[in-house]
Amino acid sequence: MKYCFGVDLGGTAVKMGVFREDGHLIDKWDIPTDRTNSGKSIPGDIAGSLLEHREKLGIPAGDLLGIGVGVPGQAWPDGTVDAENLGWVRFPLIAGIESASGLRTVADNDANAAAMGEYWQGVGRGFRSLVLVTLGTGVGGGIVLDGLSLPGAHMAGGEIGHVRVEPGETRVCACGGYGCLEQYASATGCARMAREALQNSHEPSALRGIEVLDARAVWDAAKAGDRLALGVADKFCRYLARGLATLAAIVDPELFVLGGGVSGAGELLTRMTAAHYKTLAFQFCKDTPIVTATLGNDAGIYGSAALALRTFRQRLN
Repeated sequence: MKYCFGVDLGGTAVKMGVFREDGHLIDKWDIPTDRTNSGKSIPGDIAGSLLEHREKLGIPAGDLLGIGVGVPGQAWPDGTVDAENLGWVRFPLIAGIESASGLRTVADNDANAAAMGEYWQGVGRGFRSLVLVTLGTGVGGGIVLDGLSLPGAHMAGGEIGHVRVEPGETRVCACGGYGCLEQYASATGCARMAREALQNSHEPSALRGIEVLDARAVWDAAKAGDRLALGVADKFCRYLARGLATLAAIVDPELFVLGGGVSGAGELLTRMTAAHYKTLAFQFCKDTPIVTATLGNDAGIYGSAALALRTFRQRLN
């Protein structure tokens, strides 16, 4: 039996897991992300923790195929990484990990890795293609086609949050554009739309008594039947469906998977989004299922492990 490591590098913690080649997760853990000195110690920290756990688990060095890493930014073909929240520009991450660990290493964007995780061992298991849309503070995502992620020529494949869905928008998105999906179908956008709805209406709502209004409060109120909250949720889903319909006409995946914090809204989110999607999508794509992710915060380590297996063994089970 062969093994590999999956690593999900975040701004505050590095999540890690060791997997059998059949996809079974043997152990998982995390370490703090040391962002001091421009994160220069991170490659060595990762390698040291992985080797420590290899010894603890008694895995022979010769049975390890390699390491896959999901990074919060662009992972370039030359092994360097751009990650704004770590202050990295063309940082030699792969060379650093390989030098410290003695193991072959490969990296991809963390959202691409999460999409691959859901494809390999999550809700996408058994499908040939999927699009993962992560609905958190922002909107991210990843695209998997026939078992391969789609990084794009500029490592910008899967930047779903920046599909333009509202041409009349005058507020600027974090990317510098206008009318991006992220401005509406994110937790941040949901809370903003709720505040605007409260300001522009005298309709009674449970949301009026909440001091810190966030997306969770909006969806909880919507589930309880609050009319104003349902209106905000419907607007959220209409924009999300518009983005998915655009993607469907280009990629035509077998499955749309919703992840991130807002996906905790569950059936109400998928049902409302699907209703709008059916009215907006190209006729042959109208019945594409829209489901919620199942791997949660582990999707990144699963996908990174799959990336290692795909790269160093050329086959996924």
